[in-house]
Amino acid sequence: MSGWRCLVSGWVVVWSLTRVPAVVAQEAWMLREPFPVGHRYHVSVRVELSGTVTVPSTEEKAPAKTLTVSGSSTIEYDERVLALTEDGTVRKTARIYRQIDFRRQIGSEQQRSTIRPEVRRLVVLRHQHVEVPFSPDGPLTWGEIDLVRTDVFTPALVGLFADRPVRPGDRWNAATPVVHELTDIDRIDDGQLSCRFDEISLVGSRRLARVCFTGSIRGTNEDGPNRQDLDGYCYFDLEARHLSYLFIRGFHYLLDKDGKETGRVEGRFVLTRQIAARGPGLDDADLQGMAQEPTSDNTLLLYDNPALGVRFLHPRRWRVGVVRGRQITVEEAHGSSLLITLDRPDKVPTAAQFLADSREWFAQQKPAGSWKAGAPTGPHRLSGPPRELDHFSFEVESPQGRALMDYYVVHQQPGGALIAARLAPADATALQADVAQMARSLTINRPLADK
Repeated sequence: MSGWRCLVSGWVVVWSLTRVPAVVAQEAWMLREPFPVGHRYHVSVRVELSGTVTVPSTEEKAPAKTLTVSGSSTIEYDERVLALTEDGTVRKTARIYRQIDFRRQIGSEQQRSTIRPEVRRLVVLRHQHVEVPFSPDGPLTWGEIDLVRTDVFTPALVGLFADRPVRPGDRWNAATPVVHELTDIDRIDDGQLSCRFDEISLVGSRRLARVCFTGSIRGTNEDGPNRQDLDGYCYFDLEARHLSYLFIRGFHYLLDKDGKETGRVEGRFVLTRQIAARGPGLDDADLQGMAQEPTSDNTLLLYDNPALGVRFLHPRRWRVGVVRGRQITVEEAHGSSLLITLDRPDKVPTAAQFLADSREWFAQQKPAGSWKAGAPTGPHRLSGPPRELDHFSFEVESPQGRALMDYYVVHQQPGGALIAARLAPADATALQADVAQMARSLTINRPLADK
């Protein structure tokens, strides 16, 4: 469940400050933080959440179940601006997570997520209102990417402030990009965030502008239809010219197709920022030689299944689908797919046997003669012990059209695997390279037990 991204980003804390009575300022203020290349800051996020969600029963005609939801998370990271767009918004940053820990419980199921320590140095690309990360130090998993995606991209929070000088008492509507950022709603159907310059307070010797906001947003994201009610405030440091504190209390309502509520989650979110933080890893010397642009290699994703004892790398246009028993499906964005079948080493056939079995399977499809397999290429031995890999391929004609069938046979000491891919002929060369990457990287790291 992604939902309100603030609800999965951290844990609530209390910002303890000694305050004096508010100072009323008559002059107008431009509440805007500059984000030049090289701008550095430290971000700390805490959130707690609680609520209920209704899920359909797996048994026919049985009533739906209502499950309790609770969770918390802690995030600490340093960030440095690497590049801007033509209009001056932040396009790319370098980020190092010092701590990232997500905990959630749905019913009796407990979940915990983090980013592995070896890939906590990231380059974060901003595309529209979505963060797309990669690590120059190793492949990320889809789960790790999702943690970054649901975090708040703090440069986008400039949209909470007016694009003109304002005085205490002035009102305006938050920019649409920051509404996307705070709600994680892809398509906004109705609603807005209304902002008000509340007052200027003295905290020690510093003047802080307090901006309050409230609103109800309705739209659709990967959770389906939902509505989110947000109420919060933030402080803008008028001396250092940056957003230093943000608090939000939010209610996330899951809706069915008729707009009826099927779940409700309440969350409290606190973000604090410090400018010019000098943590290790983001100095000029640290970034010199670090890959800052995405490539086919540094954007590879890691699939790691400890239960099956298997892991492999795959390009981002492929996603792991159904995992059933010892079979794993991997699907490409435009319809190509492959199936990985794991087994004991002595149960995995040779490449010649697998080729014969595959061609016989096509010959037996009904109606007779409707499937035709072309002449095979291979089998070819690509590598020997201890990581044996064989490959062959052939084209097929079927009632559904033409396709390239691409096969690999993997023999390793702990176990073996058969890889069968059905590829669109229009992009066969690139797709074959993708499948080869998966096959060569596939590692079986523990013996498979009998079924």
